Amino acid sequence: MASNTWFLLTLLAFVFSQAIASYPSPLQDFCVADNTSQVLVNGIVCKNSNDVKPEDFFFSGLDKAGDTSGKLGSSVNLVNVQKLAGLNTLGISIARLDFAPYGGLNPPHIHPRATEVLTVLEGTLYVGLVTSNPNKLFAKVLNKGDVYVFPQGLIHFQFNIGPVPTVAIAGLGSQNPGVFTMANAVFGSNASISDDVLAKAFQLDKKTVDRLQAQFST
Repeated sequence: MASNTWFLLTLLAFVFSQAIASYPSPLQDFCVADNTSQVLVNGIVCKNSNDVKPEDFFFSGLDKAGDTSGKLGSSVNLVNVQKLAGLNTLGISIARLDFAPYGGLNPPHIHPRATEVLTVLEGTLYVGLVTSNPNKLFAKVLNKGDVYVFPQGLIHFQFNIGPVPTVAIAGLGSQNPGVFTMANAVFGSNASISDDVLAKAFQLDKKTVDRLQAQFST
């Protein structure tokens, strides 16, 4: 009995230690990122607190519309720790998304390190997410003031189906959420994935794969 109790206590200690190691709480008021440092850590090292300025906690520009004249008709202005040093260790970032009328698209993608919560400020969006196996689509049309959440690591998209430009704000649960756009990653990777692999995976002929690789590698 005593040995079993000791084993359970040891197991619990290990589990809690891993939880603490994975989700550390800040040990000081702030850790403003020193983006000039060459030291490699999981994140960004702290600037000396004596050198911290009000500007380290400030960013200006989310009032400005993004350029939606490109092929996808969308623009994402992500304010992460590289743009706002005061976000370091806080586990959050923010983005403005702009969509051209009738077809502006933020294509299927994932954020490997963050959950996203999106709010529509103006216009209309058709949004959706796809779960892991089984691959089920959850989709909804959003209007001004509506909110949708995209869990970490799940494929999701936003598409403007309305006649006017759409603006949204997204909060993300990481100072560096990352983005993995499906088509770009699969067909535009460096170096290229074998066309034999892609042809079989997507049930396409090699000429189509070669065309897609040429399109997304530029």
